[in-house]
Amino acid sequence: MMGAAMLRSGRRAAFVLAVLLIVWLAGLVWFAHRIPSPDSTVVPPEPTDAVVVLTGGPLRLKAGLELLEAGKAKKLFVSGVSRQVDLSELLRTAQTTRSAVACCVALGYEATDTAGNAAETRLWMEHEGFHSLRLVTASYHMQRSLLEFRRAMPDMTIVPNPVYPDSFKRSNWWAWPGTFALIVTEYQKYLAAAGRAWLLSEASELQQRASG
Repeated sequence: MMGAAMLRSGRRAAFVLAVLLIVWLAGLVWFAHRIPSPDSTVVPPEPTDAVVVLTGGPLRLKAGLELLEAGKAKKLFVSGVSRQVDLSELLRTAQTTRSAVACCVALGYEATDTAGNAAETRLWMEHEGFHSLRLVTASYHMQRSLLEFRRAMPDMTIVPNPVYPDSFKRSNWWAWPGTFALIVTEYQKYLAAAGRAWLLSEASELQQRASG
């Protein structure tokens, strides 16, 4: 009797795990499909108040500087910079000496993750009196970045401006071990960020009900 009950419990647990795995895999495919590609991404040409670059490679900074030079924003903000790095070193990393725009570049040293990037950028945007930004980060990082930035700045206009590292193989991503691992990691972080946002929203709503 007890053995039969344990067998049924084991089958139910296996069924639940199988369902969760299927849901997780379906979400992973959905997430990968939504990663921007050069062919599918249309970036609005209208200028924004600021260009915001999230650190993570010279390609991002180079794209941000080019946008600033092209008159797409008044200022460029680089978030998540190491405290040991200054502007001249960043420019060298981006293989440029764009002294003409150095006056319009600000660096943020506080952020250590994407949520921190969003919080740091919000404070800088408020200080500058800006209301719109063009967000520059890698294509695979864009979905999580937008989630965090839109949660931190719901009243700001945020235009995604992804860059496309050569090492990231979006086409047939499942066949490239490095790209596959990167997408899985980003997907897990995206789920964690979405869960955190939901919990914060629920806590805020409960607090409002209690105070009302």
